[in-house]
Amino acid sequence: MKNFWVILLVAAFGIPAARGAISRDPYLGAIAIDANTGDVLFEDGADRPGYPASMLKLMDLFLVLDRVSQGSVRLEDPVLITKEVAAIGGSQVYLDPRESFTVDELLYALMVQSANDAAMALALHVAGTREGFVRMMNDKAKELGLSPVTQFQSPHGLPPGAGQRPDITTPRDFAKLCRALIRAHPEALKYTSTTFKVFRQDPLFEMRTHNHLLGVVPGCDGLKTGYFRDAGYSIAATAQRDGARVVAVVMGSVDRKVRDAKATELLARGLLDASRASVPPPPAVVPVPAAAPAAAIDDEAQGEDLPEAVAAAEPETGKSGFGWLKSVGLVVLGAFLAVVVGLAVQRRLLLR
Repeated sequence: MKNFWVILLVAAFGIPAARGAISRDPYLGAIAIDANTGDVLFEDGADRPGYPASMLKLMDLFLVLDRVSQGSVRLEDPVLITKEVAAIGGSQVYLDPRESFTVDELLYALMVQSANDAAMALALHVAGTREGFVRMMNDKAKELGLSPVTQFQSPHGLPPGAGQRPDITTPRDFAKLCRALIRAHPEALKYTSTTFKVFRQDPLFEMRTHNHLLGVVPGCDGLKTGYFRDAGYSIAATAQRDGARVVAVVMGSVDRKVRDAKATELLARGLLDASRASVPPPPAVVPVPAAAPAAAIDDEAQGEDLPEAVAAAEPETGKSGFGWLKSVGLVVLGAFLAVVVGLAVQRRLLLR
């Protein structure tokens, strides 16, 4: 019965059940929501089904952090690399069965490099099998109250093979997922805001984010991009300012720059209208790398949009550790001057 409704809804919106380009200009659908309240600030085609591609790795992050908070998985746990993991295609960190990385290291690979092999390795570590993890993804979607249209088929979001069905969601559903992730696991932003990280020293492998809004849009600290040819360019983005936080989802753009421009616009407009939390959260730290060599260019058809070189910038200079001594000195000086002025006034009055 569930599959009947999925097929019916997908057919109603003209989305192919298996293959076919669905991207549009400027996008297939978009939405912006207030992360504090869940209120919709903007929507246009927000219920059109589309292919999330690598955006769905945010669900992977959600499930892993759930298990970490429950204690069944630890960030320092070593993750076994299988031949199935090493054989995955698309964007990857080229895991080898002779290697072992921790859950924490693979979460960075998942978010920064959008590594499909890291996604598969984490799925097997958490659920034992790919199918078991996909069931967990769909169970979580139900728990979050997402519509029946949202159906996950893979842990990575790559294009479906022959006889396989694609992962499907809507901008509205995915915005709900993103809001729930941030509220349940604020530490997720540590991974989604990272722009550059060394994954492996020998041979050296450096990861650069695919999210071009990080370090460019003020307050942006996530979340995730997605691309393959039939899906078009998609992004789930978030930004916060003065206690307000907005989540924007743009799906199915024919052009990456158009996608990024629309997401930037939605975040800016949304922050003007969004509610303010009673206690503003601390600003997210977005690491800005020092000058680093450009990453090797991958084929876009491999399943994720291309990372661009991250602009080098001077790191912020930290405050001196002797700042408190300076403050005390100013207070003492002020008190001394006040006493001197008081005595002078008193003497003048006595003379009169």
